[in-house]
Amino acid sequence: MSISRRGFVRVVGLAGVASVWGAEVLARGREGATAERWAFSGGLAPFPALAEAAGGREIRLSSNENPVGPPKVALEALLAAVGDAPRYPSASVQRLIERIAAHHGVSVESIVPGSGSGEILRMAVYACTSPTRPLVTGAPSFEDPARYAEVAGAQVIAVPLTKDLHLDLAGMAQRATGAGLVFLCNPNNPTGTVHGSAAVADFVERVQRVSPDTTVLIDEAYHHYVEDPAYATAVPLALQRRNVVVTRTFSKLYGMAGLRLGYAIGRQETIAALRRHRLANSVNALVAPAAVAALGDERLLPVERARNHEAREFTREALARIGYPSIGSEANFIMVDIRRDVREFHKACAGRGVLIGRPFPPLMTHARISIGTMQEMGAAVEVFKTILASS
Repeated sequence: MSISRRGFVRVVGLAGVASVWGAEVLARGREGATAERWAFSGGLAPFPALAEAAGGREIRLSSNENPVGPPKVALEALLAAVGDAPRYPSASVQRLIERIAAHHGVSVESIVPGSGSGEILRMAVYACTSPTRPLVTGAPSFEDPARYAEVAGAQVIAVPLTKDLHLDLAGMAQRATGAGLVFLCNPNNPTGTVHGSAAVADFVERVQRVSPDTTVLIDEAYHHYVEDPAYATAVPLALQRRNVVVTRTFSKLYGMAGLRLGYAIGRQETIAALRRHRLANSVNALVAPAAVAALGDERLLPVERARNHEAREFTREALARIGYPSIGSEANFIMVDIRRDVREFHKACAGRGVLIGRPFPPLMTHARISIGTMQEMGAAVEVFKTILASS
């Protein structure tokens, strides 16, 4: 039986989206699947068994998602676009590119979209690295660029974090000579630490002084959550200087991790080099109009920032009260030194229905905890307290 777009909306309705596709389809992404299926040494079961053990009521604090999901206007736009599903998405994606370009006040040639940040990072690694041009990154930082570099046969130079868990910008700049790509995740995942705009501009200048042909990619996946007054987006820097790229995603603030959309912004010639590695039709016909609508939702940013701040600081304070303080976070997750093997802590939490982030070597006593709703964090904190008090 066929069903028209109007008929689909009438039958399903906005409130029925989650029941048709499931919340995971709209709000969850590849990192969620990776985190929950991660099999640690010591016999931890993969995610399906964990879900069964938790009675299907697990609290997912494992992959830095927005627990609220997409804003209402995005869901409405997505439903309205269902009738376009049989068609290739070229027209809707072009409208999306134009909307993103207008949002930043740049030309469309300065924007390239992709299937989440993952595809954008892959484009950059494939365009810039090679067996003779390494990738420079932090350790730990978001792992995807290093994985893509390994596939491309490029050396990965991983510079350890500083003692206060910030990216070592001086150390990374020193290793940048001859590199194809330097990856700067700001705020950094998994630590939540951030560098101010002056430090980032100085870093880019230092890298390009010693290695003019090296591209610096600044990943701003968590840009919207930053409260540090010293911070500012590096988009103006990317538009001023060649070989600088800023990436953004709709997976965090906009709650669309499962719908997969990210983009890069920079000078036209820099973006053109990335665009050659883009997969055709990688942005689907449903997420494009949803993202266009979300960009126009002026209420979303202050509401979501406030919600995340409240739940994040509640969690930090609760853990500090029982002797486990954490460094300040400028993202939608925290990194806590639990002073024990994080794999065992992960396993114990999962056994009680709370899923936290995977290990991030070499920080093997640190747990990355994503921020859910206040209700989820209240329940999760009680689990943390029980486990941390048991040994």
